[in-house]
Amino acid sequence: MSEAPVSTPANGSPEAAPGNSPNPGTFTKIRNPDSGDTRAKNKPGAAAAGTPVPPPEKSPILSLVLGILAAIFFIGTLVLWGKVNSRERTIMENGNRTNQAEAAVVQMQARLDENKAATALLQKQTDEAKVESGQSKNELAKGNAAAAATQVLLDKSRVTATDFQLQMEEAKVAALKHQGEVELARTQTAVMLTQLNKAKSDTAELQAKLNQSTLLAEELQVKLAKAEKEISQLLKSPSKR
Repeated sequence: MSEAPVSTPANGSPEAAPGNSPNPGTFTKIRNPDSGDTRAKNKPGAAAAGTPVPPPEKSPILSLVLGILAAIFFIGTLVLWGKVNSRERTIMENGNRTNQAEAAVVQMQARLDENKAATALLQKQTDEAKVESGQSKNELAKGNAAAAATQVLLDKSRVTATDFQLQMEEAKVAALKHQGEVELARTQTAVMLTQLNKAKSDTAELQAKLNQSTLLAEELQVKLAKAEKEISQLLKSPSKR
């Protein structure tokens, strides 16, 4: 801080300049007559009395407080600067997250549109499937009715097959029972076939004899006719005589 000039009276004692009287509680610059240094005086009216003012001593408490305040201010500045940097990083990260969120929202919107289209297609396929299911149910009901009718026929066929099986068993039993009769019939048939062949040969012989007899009968018939003719001629000849 610069020193203010002080007017000196003729007797060499420093006095306060007129119109520059110090205010209460402020320092007044005076000139020391021994050393010629200008020092501050903290008492009002001291310059006017002409007494020398000792230099003020520095308080270590004030220096300590100022150092603590400066350290606190420095630390607070660093903390505030760190918070500002952290806030800026947070803002940038939030901005990036916002951009990523917006991009994700756009992607989700696109996926939502695709899902809506897929849902519409799926709904259409579901409706078609329901229609086909209804038709399939009707066909299934018809098939069940046909299957029931077929089951009835199958049961009847099984009953018939069972009866036929029983008849086959009975026929087998009868065949086994009449196997001897069949063998006997075959033997009798063979005997009868032999007799038939013999009868055929006898019939052929008889036929030959019959043919021969027929020829003889015809010859006899001719002879008889000739004899009758001769007899008639002989009967006529005496009557003419």
